[in-house]
Amino acid sequence: MGTTSEKSEKNTDVTEKDKVFYDPMAVTWLDKYSSTLDTIWTNLPKNIRPIIVGLAVFTFGATIRGEWLLIFVHLAKYLGYNKGEANGNATFSLKELSLESLYLKDLQYYWISATIVSYGAYFIIGGFLHWYYYVRQRDKSEEWKCQPHTWMSPELERHEILLGSLSLFVVSSISSVLSCYISNGGWSRIYYQFDEYTWIWWFLQWPVIFIFQDYGTYWFHRTYHTPFLYKHFHKMHHKYKQPTAFSVTAIHPLEIMHGQVILILPIFLIPVHFVSFSVIILYIYYFGIIDHSGINFKAYWWQPWQPDAIFHDNHHQYFHVNFGFNCDFWDKLHGTYRKKDRIYHEDVYYGQGKAIHEATEEELKKDLQERESENPLAHRNNVMEFRLTEEDLKKHS
Repeated sequence: MGTTSEKSEKNTDVTEKDKVFYDPMAVTWLDKYSSTLDTIWTNLPKNIRPIIVGLAVFTFGATIRGEWLLIFVHLAKYLGYNKGEANGNATFSLKELSLESLYLKDLQYYWISATIVSYGAYFIIGGFLHWYYYVRQRDKSEEWKCQPHTWMSPELERHEILLGSLSLFVVSSISSVLSCYISNGGWSRIYYQFDEYTWIWWFLQWPVIFIFQDYGTYWFHRTYHTPFLYKHFHKMHHKYKQPTAFSVTAIHPLEIMHGQVILILPIFLIPVHFVSFSVIILYIYYFGIIDHSGINFKAYWWQPWQPDAIFHDNHHQYFHVNFGFNCDFWDKLHGTYRKKDRIYHEDVYYGQGKAIHEATEEELKKDLQERESENPLAHRNNVMEFRLTEEDLKKHS
């Protein structure tokens, strides 16, 4: 994904109407050191800066959920440093139940490693990325932000980080348990020799794993947008109408745990080589950061399946639409892809939207305001394809 301009921020406001400044940076310690960071940054060679930002985004996605530890365990087993062998026939009685009998020997070390790295990445790397865009380039938001004139309030920023930190504890704990289990010889269908299940399967499993995870996540996400689950669980994530990278884990703990299980399932269902699983999971988490960044990142030419960041930003802005993540095909297939002649808001469920002629005057007015708040530069070819003209309104009235 490409980077944006690097010019300094000045204070603007949340509504642009009241002219009251609300600082969107809830990581208040970062504000204190903003000028110091800016000095350091401007002294770096210009050709190095985009590389640092790109590496920061990748590292943030790769480490915050703890899957880096699972990848490390797989690599160690492949290189022969870990001799634990899976034993699907192991049995034990309740009297003999222990961490070792559950293949969880030394679990505390895995858990400490996973959580320390997760929280370090979340606050240090996530804080840097937030500073780089949301503080340093605030006055140039039209050049990089999907919703350039609307900002999350300080209260929501704090809520986002507190909830994200709680759910981060859940997912990093799950990753540490799984990593420890695999390391100690717990059963899975992960394999390490490239040709163990033929070279044909080694290449074929890449799309199989990716489609299983992405399509499964589409339905998981769509299910959480049904009225009961949305109101009691997923609504918590949709408090963030202008998401930031911190939003990626700001999800109800039970929901984020459910989502992680879907991503992990392939290693227990089909033969999966550790390289394909590791690369795909890193790809998914990397684009999870991109999709929630609120920044107008666009997919590269070699990613025809990957929607631009505005696709998921629209999901947060309009709620019940665009349920996919790394493929927009599922939404197009099932009719939940955003349409120009439909309006969407929090009370219109199931991803179909409401026809313009069915909308009340107030609903239509609000929808038109939302459309005008989108950044055309965030859309493909820099054209806001969902803008409604007077002619469009007459045609659909």
